[in-house]
Amino acid sequence: MKPVKEQFEYLKRGCVEIIQESELKAKLTRSLKEKKPLRVKAGFDPTAPDIHVGHTVLLRKMKHFQDMGHDVIFLIGDFTGLIGDPSGRSTTRPPMTREEINANAETYKIQIFKILDRKKTIIDFNSRWLGKLTSFDIINLTAKYTVARILERDDFSNRLKKGQPIFAHELLYPLMQAYDSVALEADVELGGTDQKFNLLVGRDIQREFNQEPQVVMTMPLLEGLDGVEKMSKTLDNTVGITEPPGEIFGKIMSISDPLMFRYYELLTDEPLSQVEKWKKEAKEGRVNPRDLKSRLARSIAADFWGEREAEKAAEEFERVFKNKELPTEIEEIAVKPAKTLLVDLLVDKNIFSSRGEAKRVIRQGGVYLDGQRIEDIQLNIDMKKQSESILKIGKKKFYRLKKV
Repeated sequence: MKPVKEQFEYLKRGCVEIIQESELKAKLTRSLKEKKPLRVKAGFDPTAPDIHVGHTVLLRKMKHFQDMGHDVIFLIGDFTGLIGDPSGRSTTRPPMTREEINANAETYKIQIFKILDRKKTIIDFNSRWLGKLTSFDIINLTAKYTVARILERDDFSNRLKKGQPIFAHELLYPLMQAYDSVALEADVELGGTDQKFNLLVGRDIQREFNQEPQVVMTMPLLEGLDGVEKMSKTLDNTVGITEPPGEIFGKIMSISDPLMFRYYELLTDEPLSQVEKWKKEAKEGRVNPRDLKSRLARSIAADFWGEREAEKAAEEFERVFKNKELPTEIEEIAVKPAKTLLVDLLVDKNIFSSRGEAKRVIRQGGVYLDGQRIEDIQLNIDMKKQSESILKIGKKKFYRLKKV
């Protein structure tokens, strides 16, 4: 293991808060002296089947602990997922079925190793201990924390003020998550800033079970592609880690310059001094932000697909968006020779979900045929005189219309 000071400086990168820094330094010192790695826990409720780069902010911090020789536990909340985390919620989270949770958990187990070291990662499920708690155990656990303390959290207090319902099972969530730390004897727990309350409950409950309280390290919630809202599949502003490398590259190239530097800090291991240097040089016009963004896009694509695929994605992006050439691979759509209303074609081939949506995009100038912007929503496609045409939707989607 590396010296404590070096470990601490490396581990605190990107953290919003460490509670408490002195405790972390003490744990690192004891770990080094006793040659016993820390047990670092991060929990993920399998509420969606795909992981996006916003999730990897935590995964990368877990990897940092692995780099320093510590034990990392990727905890799948297959039991707490049945309750539903109320964090950041203004309404009760809909319950998930056991089948949905199991299916999502399987995808998690595959995807996380795009970041974490498979050989150094412990995967566990909190149903292993939470599912065995008896009624007496649960009563004993709830007796160790007050309702008043739980209702202090913003999610609940805001709902109380607005007269919105809070169901009894939601009050159990932070206690169950806290008990995870007891069962795992966690030295450190990682989570987003929205998880701070739950993580702190873990410290309190560990004390109740005569354990040394875990250090809490909170990480920021990564903004999505819009640069405003946090990355969320619901808001359609995500970069999925299983998306094709070209998609990942293109999405990163679409973000704003300020957001680019935020991504550099949280999604790469570039030295912060270098990121600050680039930020200054971009502001002074000494470096092209587009070049920095391309570098970032390659780095993120390479994390999930490897250097070769990232390079191919970069070359394809240059061909299509800088040199205005056609993509190497274009989806083909079979079209009959007879005249076909463009709007109908767009809906029939599932390019748009409705005629209204297709008409709206045409009116906004987002549809091109053989390089010409389409403005007439009544335009007919006539394949009698030609064997194929290139249909372009927005900046990124291309289709080859082939006469059959």
